[in-house]
Amino acid sequence: MPSKKMIHLTINGINVEIEEGSTILQAARKANIDIPTLCFLKDINEVGDCRMCIVEVEGNRGFATACIQKVSEGMVVKTNTPAVIEARKIVLDLILSNHDRECLTCTRNGTCELQKLAQEFYVDEIKYQGSRNKHEIDNLSPSIVRDFNKCILCRRCIATCKNVQGIGAIDCINRGFESCISTTQNKSLNDVNCTFCGQCIEACPTGALKEKDSTASVWEKLRDEDTFVIVQTAPAVRAALGEEFGMEIGTNVTGKMVSALKHLKFDKVFDTNTGADFTIIEEGTEFLDRFSNNGILPMITSCSPRMGKIY
Repeated sequence: MPSKKMIHLTINGINVEIEEGSTILQAARKANIDIPTLCFLKDINEVGDCRMCIVEVEGNRGFATACIQKVSEGMVVKTNTPAVIEARKIVLDLILSNHDRECLTCTRNGTCELQKLAQEFYVDEIKYQGSRNKHEIDNLSPSIVRDFNKCILCRRCIATCKNVQGIGAIDCINRGFESCISTTQNKSLNDVNCTFCGQCIEACPTGALKEKDSTASVWEKLRDEDTFVIVQTAPAVRAALGEEFGMEIGTNVTGKMVSALKHLKFDKVFDTNTGADFTIIEEGTEFLDRFSNNGILPMITSCSPRMGKIY
């Protein structure tokens, strides 16, 4: 296979060589130059909607969107001029002006990408105050809560649901200021073809999508001496939990996990062994069938919401 043509460009005075067809964002990352993004999700959502990745290209009018603008020979790019920084701050301000900013009580507080960028660009007050959309929270599904008062219309959830999972349960509806991410006829996720895989939560940069939290009700049952409480863990948990406590990835912590659950006053602890074995056999068979007939296709396990892995 013939090698691809290499393109030479300059980013912030640094010479960069990269394959033809690459974007400015890819070239910048190759040179360890940071360009902020919000809507960008590699190989899944590369649409340039949020405009956080704007840069200046010498000889061009206006700004270029780094995540979709292809490089060209001799291109000169600047990512941190005063005009670029100010434009990004305005973009953030406009996003935040129509955003539920209850950060302290948000499930993504401290891990929110929008919050992180606001801190990095010192956006500590909203200049462009105006009308705000108000959406009802959808919490009817067994595992996912939608709060689109925190949505920034990045469309990462749409791309993941449609292009990775092959479901297409959500999409952008309406136009202009009334645009929002929703379902067919604006129904609950509980009433459409959503499989509750949770991959949209993983893709969301804010708290617009989150897992349904039943922690309070579990504590209530554990404190009730008249209730016999059983916990049943997925097999993956015993090999994944240790990493959260600084252990080597893949460490088997079955004993520690069971002991901890007993200390929490669970009466019985079970492991979903048999059901998981059937799942592995079925999904392994499907995977091999997809590979032999069509090559490798996107696939996720069906064990439980957010526990699936994309192969």
